Amino acid sequence: VQLQASGGGSVQAGGSLRLSCVASGRTFSGYGMGWFRQAPGKEREFVSAISWNGGSTSYADSVKGRFTISRDNAKNTMYLQMNSLKPEDTAIYYCGSQSGSFLSRIRAVYDYWGQGTQVTVSS
Repeated sequence: VQLQASGGGSVQAGGSLRLSCVASGRTFSGYGMGWFRQAPGKEREFVSAISWNGGSTSYADSVKGRFTISRDNAKNTMYLQMNSLKPEDTAIYYCGSQSGSFLSRIRAVYDYWGQGTQVTVSS
């Protein structure tokens, strides 16, 4: 299984970015997916997750109302639309594929990870 994350970049506070994660190697639609992020010197933390069909989503409190997760199973792709970005959103963002079909906020259940994409938000 391979996950390829893209879409990161440098923006000013208040700006927007859309991350993409393209999956290959197994039936994309059968598994829950998620986004995590890791800032320098910090643990990788949960950002958002989505169930196999997109019917259920979950967000960290810090991004709720600003970020939107979605997926297109026909394109084997998951997205994270990030609006109203803040400097504290600066991190490397990783997409993950977990072993079950429902969403999960728990990092340990994710068995495959993309390489990460850098998001930098300046004030």
